[in-house]
Amino acid sequence: MAMPKLNQLPPPPPRIGMWEPISTAQPAELDMNRTRELQKFMEDAGLYESGEESLKRQEVLGRLDQIVKAWVKKVTEAKGYNEEVVEEANAVIFTFGSYRLGVNGPGADIDTLCVGPRHVTREEDFFGELQRMLAELPEVQELHPVPEAYVPVMKFKFDGVSIDLLYAKLGLWVIPDDLDLSVPTLLQDLDEKSVLSLNGSRVTDKILHMVPNVQNFQTTLRCIRYWAKQRGVYSNVAGFLGGINWAILVARICQLYPTALPSLLVSRFFKLYSQWRWPNPVLLCPIEGGSLVLPSWDPRRNFRDRNDLMPIITPVYPCINSSYNVSSSTLCIMQQEFQRGNNICEAMDASVTGWNTLFERFLFFEAYKNYLQIDITARKDVDLMNWQGWVESRLRLLTSKIEKDTRGMLQCHPHPGECLDKSKRFHRCYFMGLQRKPGVCAQEGGPFDIRFTVEEFKNMVGMYTFKKPGMWIGVCHIKRNNIPLFVFPGGVRPARPKRARENGAAAEVDEAGDGKKRKIDESITCHKLRKFDSVAGTKNTPLAVEAKLDDSSITARCPIEDCSQSCLGNEGSFKFSPPVGASSFVSGSSSSTADVILVSDIVPAPSVCQQGSSEEHDRFQDDAQSMGEAQKNFGEGTRVENEGVGQGVATGRDCSNIFRNDGGVEELEPTAPSSNVVPASYGAQKPLIKFNFTSLVRANC
Repeated sequence: MAMPKLNQLPPPPPRIGMWEPISTAQPAELDMNRTRELQKFMEDAGLYESGEESLKRQEVLGRLDQIVKAWVKKVTEAKGYNEEVVEEANAVIFTFGSYRLGVNGPGADIDTLCVGPRHVTREEDFFGELQRMLAELPEVQELHPVPEAYVPVMKFKFDGVSIDLLYAKLGLWVIPDDLDLSVPTLLQDLDEKSVLSLNGSRVTDKILHMVPNVQNFQTTLRCIRYWAKQRGVYSNVAGFLGGINWAILVARICQLYPTALPSLLVSRFFKLYSQWRWPNPVLLCPIEGGSLVLPSWDPRRNFRDRNDLMPIITPVYPCINSSYNVSSSTLCIMQQEFQRGNNICEAMDASVTGWNTLFERFLFFEAYKNYLQIDITARKDVDLMNWQGWVESRLRLLTSKIEKDTRGMLQCHPHPGECLDKSKRFHRCYFMGLQRKPGVCAQEGGPFDIRFTVEEFKNMVGMYTFKKPGMWIGVCHIKRNNIPLFVFPGGVRPARPKRARENGAAAEVDEAGDGKKRKIDESITCHKLRKFDSVAGTKNTPLAVEAKLDDSSITARCPIEDCSQSCLGNEGSFKFSPPVGASSFVSGSSSSTADVILVSDIVPAPSVCQQGSSEEHDRFQDDAQSMGEAQKNFGEGTRVENEGVGQGVATGRDCSNIFRNDGGVEELEPTAPSSNVVPASYGAQKPLIKFNFTSLVRANC
């Protein structure tokens, strides 16, 4: 028998990256069908921009390029250079990020980089003269410079198109229009901010050269970006991953499966990263060295790099960790999401589910029972934009501080983005979900206190160089049923189902009254409930009722609407004892107090607390009226504003909360005498609020 000719076989794809591909098998018919389904899903979801919008973006970039060229000539002339130098002065605009990668959607911003000559500075000229020129243009709105950011940026809208503009000063007197940023010698003698600014464009171009099939890479990345936004893990500022991080992760999958179609690449994405052993780094190519003395990521030499939890290394010199913002809390959340995605993809392989399940939106404000609310205010729009940019760049530090001060026992889940209350013009709001870290025993360790953690964070934020009167930040603890209504779509709080018992099986009854019930798996519940009843001796006591609510499987992020059943083991129950004399300050409803916003730099008043029996479970607070429970808020302390929006009296909530894991109950110790009138000077002392994160069924840990 004659041997087959080698030229009859398809040539193997070239190796790109550090390792050989895992598979070079050609796509099957099933992969082609699923890829078409995926593309159809993304089209229906509106992830592609129209031709008109794409054309408008090109026009805006052309106009911006003209503006920066005129700006450089104006600065050069003002600094006394001769006419020849002024004529040759030039600046060039480069794009990077989602727009350069070809995965931007409708309304997305354009990441741009302005490269200027050596005599045009960032502080004086870019955030000075160029900012003034842009502010005078009628096409420019919402101009928001952030010079103190890790990578200084100027944000604005140009004719309705959002622009993020960076600046890098090269060591050249003349910037050619055909400048090649990939040349490493351009980085010589540059300051750190310029190197970081240049890396955005250099990394984007390198990624496009490191993938075997650009079109498959773009489709897969567009899918993963949409998934990350739906699941609330797309935000570099909040401590998750940003656009460049997701691009590197997807590019690595494309290198390992160079012939795979997007549907298979998505499946392999979740399979690989659900098993990835962090902090092993993700690399697209070997870490490059260079003749320039620039710090590259190297945990063997740099002690600071050893603390990175989720290193995703950029593929150009100097190679750095692009995911330095990731904390232990956000890493844990992303690992859970990777595992969820892998489970769904495996179910799709078995034809059990479809793409819709993978992209279901994560209901952040229904997932936890306890939240931190961060409010910021200012007196006018310009101050609010500057203040907001500064605060957002520091929010991740609050997560790190809480993790450090609680020895990693309290997990924080930052909400990726701001929440806007349209009734308050100069106000922005951020939220952070709180829960016990999964796997941590409820009885482990002693009490921990985050009052000073919050105060340190507020003091650090208050060191803003350009802080003006009226710029204020407040941090306070709220419960799930007190979350402000403006965070929900349409301003309507979603109805939560009630629990019912029928024939020994748990069921959920819809509060709307449609009578539909769905059974809940009790394979774990019944076993734990019987175990607890044998100890308690009865099922009718309040203690036994609390155990029934605390005995489902312990999961960090519950997939069902009423997460108190499955999350209680992590978050625990809260009990409240009012201070002496607090009845003088009872308000009408719990939700009204959650909407009270401080508008000046006042001393925090004692915190809102809720009254209830020490044996009643927080689970029943939503049905306070039916159970005869008196759920009320107490707000104490007033103070005349000195730096607020107006002169008046404001009522505030204290930000000083104590989180305990020693089994204690939440108490509010009186710090002021019982009186119907609170002195204006009161507020120096802070109330003591104790929270119980204890799970009874895990008390024997």
